[in-house]
Amino acid sequence: MNRWETASNTLVELLHLQDPPIAITFADSSSLPAFDAPMSEPTQDGRTGRVPASCVFWSEADRGGFSTVAADHGNCSVGRWVHGFAGLEDIAGAADVGVLFESGWITSNEVEQVVTISEPSAAITYQPLREAQGDPDVVVLRLNARQMMELMDAIPQLTLSRKPQCQIIAKAKAGQAALSVGCALSRERTGMADELLTCALPASDLSKVLEALRHAAQADATVRTFAGADRERFA
Repeated sequence: MNRWETASNTLVELLHLQDPPIAITFADSSSLPAFDAPMSEPTQDGRTGRVPASCVFWSEADRGGFSTVAADHGNCSVGRWVHGFAGLEDIAGAADVGVLFESGWITSNEVEQVVTISEPSAAITYQPLREAQGDPDVVVLRLNARQMMELMDAIPQLTLSRKPQCQIIAKAKAGQAALSVGCALSRERTGMADELLTCALPASDLSKVLEALRHAAQADATVRTFAGADRERFA
């Protein structure tokens, strides 16, 4: 069992995760098989890709690892931009971007605050953390509110990220753990369950996170035992 499999098992055990932790790696090349879903027919504005949005790859990786290239991410203009595959000037005329601005979903001032990846990689790989080889860059967790509670106790510097959801990947790649409540664009394109949130962690920090999480989980268990017994007085 390698360290990433051990780390994955520990995360699942401590947080009682329903979905496996996912490892994301940005690289010049990859030995993992290419994601092979067919490319979609181009829209009138030229968008095409193998999935509706980059965040769809997070759940696709539950079944096993694969590699992606820029074209695979092309249907979601926001995802292309956040992952460094396009500049704002490249996506300005896209229909999905037009809807975001015309509806007031995002403003020009908010766009300036979005964290993106400045230097794109030739390949982005996705795989269950337990199967990771080498050193991934980012670990993605899908959480419910109770799991988020414990993780926030373990990582005081964990920040709540605003839309778009996928910017948590760019933040974690830059070394900042980030939590997202999701965004309407991502939730609709992925079919993400209403009760789920997402978190992206720098993989290099994972050993420290696990140590802190053990303490947080133990403290919560002690408090729950006390609070449960105390509640019985009112039964």
